[in-house]
Amino acid sequence: MNYYVNEDIKNTVRVFPEQGRYGYLRYDMNENPEGLPKDFVDAVLREITPEFLSVYPEPDRFLHKYASFIHAGFDNVLATNGSDMGIRYLLETFGERGKEVLTAAPTFEMYGVNCSILGLKHVSVSYEDDLSIKVDHIVNAITEDTRVVVLVNPNNPVGNVYTEDEFQLIAARAKEKGAIVVVDEAYHYFYPNTFLEYALREENVIVLRTFSKLFSLAACRIGVMVSNPRIIQYIKNARLTFDVNAVALLFAEHILDRPELVAELIDAEKEGRAYIRDELEKNGYECRPCEGNYILVKPNLPARKAARILKEQKKILVHTFSNELLKEYLRISTGSVKAMRIFLEAFLEIDRSDDR
Repeated sequence: MNYYVNEDIKNTVRVFPEQGRYGYLRYDMNENPEGLPKDFVDAVLREITPEFLSVYPEPDRFLHKYASFIHAGFDNVLATNGSDMGIRYLLETFGERGKEVLTAAPTFEMYGVNCSILGLKHVSVSYEDDLSIKVDHIVNAITEDTRVVVLVNPNNPVGNVYTEDEFQLIAARAKEKGAIVVVDEAYHYFYPNTFLEYALREENVIVLRTFSKLFSLAACRIGVMVSNPRIIQYIKNARLTFDVNAVALLFAEHILDRPELVAELIDAEKEGRAYIRDELEKNGYECRPCEGNYILVKPNLPARKAARILKEQKKILVHTFSNELLKEYLRISTGSVKAMRIFLEAFLEIDRSDDR
């Protein structure tokens, strides 16, 4: 049977996340290993009645709260079905078929995937062998054909951040060439610096945030886009009528109503990340400093072997890399000191240098 298939979609290569992760201790996808406090979750769940589930979602109440939370206006914010969907909307709206989207490499893979799906040319600036990135290389890569420049800050998986001077250089060049600048701040709160003021002030800057990381709602799928009202309106034109589901909106609203909970989540992860780095370094491991809720560590065993043993013997999941620069590292999601002690005990037990 002959039928039409979009060639860009047909030729896109996808690698989807591993399934069957329930029942494991999950340190592999930068989720909160423990999640939100059970009493908080139980209280929100009591509000999910049959009537609640029968009504289409209404995001505006959440968006008013979120705008107040970040000291912005209602017309500066838009909720999306995770920042994944926000990325798709942005590239659909501001990408031009055959023109360029510029990122660092490696970075969050969905930028490259969406470029492939949409027929956009993905241009990447590679990290140096020491895992630094030369900002002048990013600036010089912005051309008349560049439509979107993406800065993941902090960048997953490398964990670096951009200074304000570096950002200003990149943003100025992008503006000169007529390109949009997307600052993906999925790991904000683990790293407090932000370029939010530029998104609110400049005509071509957009900030993405997510509730999947610190706020521990990865299952619910909710992200937020912040920019000037004109850009937000363009994205609204592209979005689905009912994008973010009502359960996600309800949980997100209650999180915003609990600033003390946000502070507790920040403090717990900060303490846990410092603890695991200190303990691993005390045991002679090389750890790369990362500004997100994860660390990179070089095991004594080959990285893939260490990950396999952790999964099979300890029911613990960690992340490995095929990228040449990172193939010797494990990426470990960080959480509370309690969560990191569980990981550390298992890791030290399996990672014996005499088993290489």
